[in-house]
Amino acid sequence: MNEQQFIEALKKKGIELSEKQIAQFKKYFELLVEWNEKMNLTAITDLEGVYLKHFFDSISASFYFDFSKVITVCDVGAGAGFPSIPIKICFPHLYVTIVDSLNKRITFLNHLSDELQLENMNFVHARAEEFGQNLKYREQYDVVTARAVARLSVLSELCVPLAKQDGYFVALKAAAGAEELKDAKKALTTLGVKLKEEYSFKLPVEESDRTLYIFDKIKGTPKKYPRKPGVPNKTPIQ
Repeated sequence: MNEQQFIEALKKKGIELSEKQIAQFKKYFELLVEWNEKMNLTAITDLEGVYLKHFFDSISASFYFDFSKVITVCDVGAGAGFPSIPIKICFPHLYVTIVDSLNKRITFLNHLSDELQLENMNFVHARAEEFGQNLKYREQYDVVTARAVARLSVLSELCVPLAKQDGYFVALKAAAGAEELKDAKKALTTLGVKLKEEYSFKLPVEESDRTLYIFDKIKGTPKKYPRKPGVPNKTPIQ
């Protein structure tokens, strides 16, 4: 997917990019490739691959969830900024917080944000488990997103505690989504969310399977969650 195909594919979905936004994506691609040479940010560095598998794939969440109706977004384990920064470029009104456990990535994200002139961005170097127990962040966000971080049973424990009551947890998944959802049933109920909507679709060009889950936060998350760093991964709520 080249730049022009990317612009047109978004237009078909109702997102018309301004010249400024087109330039921001271009700069994003250049910085991603440049910084990737000194630190491992992504295995995908060709233009077509980045525009399709990182930019378009991230924004695809907004085809099913209306980001124009929320204000605060927390992105857990965003790595090089996916999905929240492509979404932020398309929806500039958002206040975005990204938490990542690797300080080098946070350094990249700060530089990226400055270069793209993004406003209302907050980058936090922390383990998601500790971040979710911090009262400054816990249950503070309209929507919490994550893409390709961990299995849903683990991911929900890292993300749900950050969503405010009546907020949302939006998980971007590949083909194994249905199986992960089954495994995560107990965790999701325990943590206080219920499945609102699920969407299956194919990423254009390569036709790979994608699943998007939108969960409603219907009650507060019990204080014991998230548990200590590493515990959710070793012993998911089952």
